[in-house]
Amino acid sequence: MYCEFYGLNEKPFTITPNPHFIYLSQNHREAYARLVYGIDTHAGFIALTGEVGTGKTTLLRTLLSQLDPGKYRSALIFNPCLSGEQLLASICREFCIDPAERNSFGYLDALNLFLVDQHAAGHTVVLVIDEAQNLTPAVLEQVRMISNLETEQDKLIQIILAGQPELNDVLARHDLRQLSQRITVRCRLAAMGLDDSCDYISHRLKISGCRIPGLFSREAVKRIYRYSKGI
Repeated sequence: MYCEFYGLNEKPFTITPNPHFIYLSQNHREAYARLVYGIDTHAGFIALTGEVGTGKTTLLRTLLSQLDPGKYRSALIFNPCLSGEQLLASICREFCIDPAERNSFGYLDALNLFLVDQHAAGHTVVLVIDEAQNLTPAVLEQVRMISNLETEQDKLIQIILAGQPELNDVLARHDLRQLSQRITVRCRLAAMGLDDSCDYISHRLKISGCRIPGLFSREAVKRIYRYSKGI
């Protein structure tokens, strides 16, 4: 009834991070470009931060969906409340790796063989860990160990750590300074301004098939912006 009344094909404002609805503000375009640059230059570690609701997960899912499967192998970990061994098991599962031993050594050894094979085939391997601010220092240290899998000339895996601003506080810990120093590309998603908020609403309505011009008045958009603060 909701969609029919407003002339929509689907609901335009669900909170699911759907790449179909991606709206790239100037800030989002810059962050996207940095992510692509970090991956294609084999930077090793990339950090993406932003407040809840700024579009991190949607941007990441859009990025992964647009990576050519003929050139890239990618995996997304979105449940970071794991132990180091559980994280390794999840990474192997996402890359469809079958380790000989179901323990940390077995997972790491199988992952290393997979990365070497992919590198030899000319593929870039990308691992995205979302909500990374929830990772414990011990697990983050395990992530750093994964990044040690490299050749003399190149990193075998590109790791994107994405999370809320608290991720910066975690990475600033003294005991994680080795990991922080390895992050060569950093990008931050900020809240949108009024004009972008207006364009965002119009964009989602258009994608949803809205046939009613000016469904949200300028005053309505201003009120939404004041309430949401661009998030």
